[in-house]
Amino acid sequence: MKKYIHLLLLGCFSFLFSKAQEPVIDYGYPVRYMNLTLEQQQVKMAYMDVMPEKPNGETVLLLHGKNFNGFYWKELTGFLSAKGYRVVVPDQVGWGKSDKPGIHYSFHMLAENTRKLLDGLQVNKVQVIAHSMGGMLGTRFTLMYPERVKSLVLENPIGLEDYRTFVPYEPLDSAYKTELAATYESYRNYQKTYYPVWKEEYEPLVAAQAFILKSSHFTQAAWANALSSQMIYEQPVCYEFGKIAVPTLLVIGQEDRTIVGKNRLSKEAALMHGQYPQLGKRTQEQIPGSKLAALAGIGHIPHIQDFNTFIKTVMPFLEQQ
Repeated sequence: MKKYIHLLLLGCFSFLFSKAQEPVIDYGYPVRYMNLTLEQQQVKMAYMDVMPEKPNGETVLLLHGKNFNGFYWKELTGFLSAKGYRVVVPDQVGWGKSDKPGIHYSFHMLAENTRKLLDGLQVNKVQVIAHSMGGMLGTRFTLMYPERVKSLVLENPIGLEDYRTFVPYEPLDSAYKTELAATYESYRNYQKTYYPVWKEEYEPLVAAQAFILKSSHFTQAAWANALSSQMIYEQPVCYEFGKIAVPTLLVIGQEDRTIVGKNRLSKEAALMHGQYPQLGKRTQEQIPGSKLAALAGIGHIPHIQDFNTFIKTVMPFLEQQ
């Protein structure tokens, strides 16, 4: 196991030693691109479409969080494919290997892009697994295209509360300056808050986020990051959970205390929010017929921190749909 982690780290960090070309990070599966026109701009959306050897007729759509991309779905993609699922893994426009245009980011736009991707792949219906910010997108996608969603898994989604009601507003230019000042260490320090205990095996996820620091497109990415932070803040989905009409499973790591904009709160205010044990229960009560899986001792990324527990929690739900 240690040898595997060491090799993985070397692969992830290889971009740090290459100045002659754009940094590259290996997602584990072939990455393809779809052309889109957004606000009169031609952009490319990266995605993986992993076909199983023995198809079971089902397709799973994986939606990543804000500080992530298709890389962190690698193990889950392999597992699902081995079980017969076709797995579609987009990098949303603005993230990962996709273009990062300076446009108005909205969950409606990201959902429509995702629908166009599925149309292009001739995928009519999906089971959605959506993590963190992906949970907000997964909610919007389900509300916009309920006929395309067979089931929805919300894995420690952000947006279970309206950040506008307690997090001070941050002007876009200020958010951009913060993004420009990012370092490998600042990314790591933030990701450390996702786990009760930090382990060396989580380091590749930092590298997968930080590869953009060495890119010639870093300033574009920083602006896109600022714009997407504004999107999260200004476009809550928590008032619409009651409209979700597909089978839904909430997977909630009980140690998660994520708050978007937490650094702008006092310690006292921070303790009053981001309480995922309570937020999970409240959201489960709001989504008709939904189920809640409360995972003790687990933080913001269950499928990374404890893959086996995540699989044992999610697979029965997927299989019964």
